[in-house]
Amino acid sequence: MRNLIYAINITIDGCCDHTKVDGSEEVLDYFARLTRSVDILLYGRKTYQLMVPFWPDVAKRHSGQSRAMNDFAQAFDSVKQIIVFSQSLDKVEGKNTKLLRSNLRDEILKLKSEEGRAILAGGVALPAQLMELGLVDEYQFVVHPVLAGEGRRLLEGASLQERLKLRLAESNSFKSGCVALRYLKQ
Repeated sequence: MRNLIYAINITIDGCCDHTKVDGSEEVLDYFARLTRSVDILLYGRKTYQLMVPFWPDVAKRHSGQSRAMNDFAQAFDSVKQIIVFSQSLDKVEGKNTKLLRSNLRDEILKLKSEEGRAILAGGVALPAQLMELGLVDEYQFVVHPVLAGEGRRLLEGASLQERLKLRLAESNSFKSGCVALRYLKQ
């Protein structure tokens, strides 16, 4: 059974608004490596619309402002499949992109049971639902040395059925002051 990984950038005070964190080369390199290690990206509507068409366009034109942006774009563009869970979208664009509206739990269990590399979820709302259902196996948080004071919070609106214990599997400090924390579900 393949693992479902939830990864996100957050500030020290738990804000996960992409406008509140810095996209340093180290952080982009970290997420490029992570993205290359998975077969499927899972997004809700908001995160999908932030990622597509932006990253595929950067990959196509090599138009990133840095090597790391272009590398991440290439990693993103080469993922086998993007799956978007949304009730409000009529269609999705991009190669290998699929729109699902059906039962989240059943669809994820089906994906996890298939052969292949890990599944990577991003965003806030969809991963919160996945956590509520107990489907996330691994958490990767890149904590930025910023106090945002405002913005969308990690796990905002999530309602876990029980306390979830995690085990720190790895930590990496970057020159920028960011810290990548990798936790496994116990």
